[in-house]
Formats: sequence, structure tokens, C-alpha cells
Amino acid sequence: MSTPVVTTIHPSDAVTQSFSWGTLRWLCNGQIAPGALQTFGVSEILPGEQNPLHFHPNCEEVLYVVSGECDHSYDGAWVHLGPGSTIVIPAGVRHNLINRGTTPVVCVISFSSPDRQTVFLE
Repeated sequence: MSTPVVTTIHPSDAVTQSFSWGTLRWLCNGQIAPGALQTFGVSEILPGEQNPLHFHPNCEEVLYVVSGECDHSYDGAWVHLGPGSTIVIPAGVRHNLINRGTTPVVCVISFSSPDRQTVFLE
């Protein structure tokens, strides 16, 4: 039996993507930590902004709101989320987050694949 590999990821290893609506900061995925079985990061949506409607064909997403208030769509339905709220989005479900507030919404996001795939619908 082989010994599991433990990977330590330092802040300088993270990959940040910037968009007009906010940022995605990737802390773990198959590229950052070869052999990892999931993708993990932090999302920040700026006040009055939203990320594009999209879905993930190959993985479930778990989103935990650290701070801020937002509305989250999933297949045409809406739910309001605030600090401490968690939403579990199955693979293939169309969704996006809208920050209708005056402060950034910060979320921890986790995906059940090291190679999170995204299909944008807008």
C-alpha cells in the first residue's frame, strides 16, 4: 500500500482570477496540488455585481458565505444567503450569485473535482 501524499499550499501558491464583478482565488486544485481530488477557493463578489449564469458539468459545488448578503439563483429559483449560509449545487444545475448589498460578498467554495469545469450561459 502506498503512503498518502500530504501537500502544503502557501499563500504564494494560490492563483487569483480577477473579473469586473470580483475575484476567484484558487487555493487547491489539480494544478496547484497534483493528486488533489477537489477544487477549493474563495470568491468575492463586489457590491451591485453578479457572476455570470453558469453550470459545472463535472462536479458538485458547495458554497459557504463568510460575509455579506446575496441572492443565489439555481435553475430559475432564488434563495437569499447571508453569513453562515451554505448552498449545495449539484453538477449540471444553472446558477449564479448577485450581490445586492453595499459590501463585498465573500464565499468559500469547494468543488468535487480537481479539474472544475464551467460552462457559461451569458
